[in-house]
Amino acid sequence: MRPIGVLALGIALLAGLATGQAASASPIAAAWQTVTDDDPPPSPTDQNDPPNQAEAPQVSTLASTNFQLPFPCGQTWNGNSSASSAHRSWEIDFNRGSTPGADLGDTVVAAAAGTVVISAHQGSTNGYGNLVKIDHGGGWTSFYAHLNSRAVAAGAHVAQGQKIGTVGNTSKPGNNISPHLHYEVRQGSGYPGNIRKAVFNGVTFGYPIQNVTSKNGCGGGSTNPYTAEKVCGSGYKVIDSAALGSAGTVYLLYNSGNGNNCVATIKKTSLGSGSAVGAYLEVQGKSRVTDSGNFEYYAGPVRASAADKCVRWGGKAGTATYDSPLEHCG
Repeated sequence: MRPIGVLALGIALLAGLATGQAASASPIAAAWQTVTDDDPPPSPTDQNDPPNQAEAPQVSTLASTNFQLPFPCGQTWNGNSSASSAHRSWEIDFNRGSTPGADLGDTVVAAAAGTVVISAHQGSTNGYGNLVKIDHGGGWTSFYAHLNSRAVAAGAHVAQGQKIGTVGNTSKPGNNISPHLHYEVRQGSGYPGNIRKAVFNGVTFGYPIQNVTSKNGCGGGSTNPYTAEKVCGSGYKVIDSAALGSAGTVYLLYNSGNGNNCVATIKKTSLGSGSAVGAYLEVQGKSRVTDSGNFEYYAGPVRASAADKCVRWGGKAGTATYDSPLEHCG
């Protein structure tokens, strides 16, 4: 958990040397990191170990080596366990930008699959601000704090690499911190003794400071955690689809409850990295609605009322495009 301020990189390096552990200083993040008591101060266990909002199903124990960095594939982040005097154990603060506010809004993804047991603002209680906690089974949990926004609700099941929020600086009132991700892995109960060393892609984090490149969602059989139904929402069913080469698929969906169509393009490659993708829907006699840009997982949802109307729909992924004729009338 990281404060606003500027301090020489040497402080972070000295902190690493003092522990006798190797430190890998980041040329893009560590230059402005400071050692300040900005995180939740030592407090009763119940404050730093907030009660769950939802129950997770019983599953077999998850090995800690199954975790990946909580950021999209290919991104390099600087992790620092020593930059906050309030850290009690193996917590890590992540940044990658060259200025204190550079990482605001960057995507945060699930380090491993599991059930969201907390998705709430915890600021007034413990200073975590917008917090997502995921239960991975076997007593293993992960914490993602200070989020600017939360993309999942308590009780939801998330896949490894699925977006769960964005980097932020939310905290308790009066706690002025700069954007960063505070990340923890815990096993069992009894804070702070239950905090475990973080492991990413089978390798233990190089405490206290290290640059780490994410392998989360990097091909090798990885699948997009989003489906067209998830993107469009409850009540929508796929009624047509078209392949966009090997880069993705565009889907047309319909909701019989409200008479709306929805179009979503789901990527198959470059997952977690921004690449050209788009989706559009045009109801007969009305203007076309389009969503396009460099997106990480999908384009859309594009929705429009289309009861008793014909539609044109389509999308793109990379260089591949699809444009339908006027169809699906009625």
